[in-house]
Amino acid sequence: MAWRKSSHSPNSQNCVELSRGAIRDSKNPGPTLTADIPTLIAAVKRFQS
Repeated sequence: MAWRKSSHSPNSQNCVELSRGAIRDSKNPGPTLTADIPTLIAAVKRFQS
């Protein structure tokens, strides 16, 4: 599984990494959260409003 680090994490602190349908903490890459990415993005956008 290829992981991509978020570009919105300042100074590589509190980073998350994304892969197809999965999210993980880059500092603790063991556990992952699986999610429907479009649904997760919509939820985050609602939370930011």
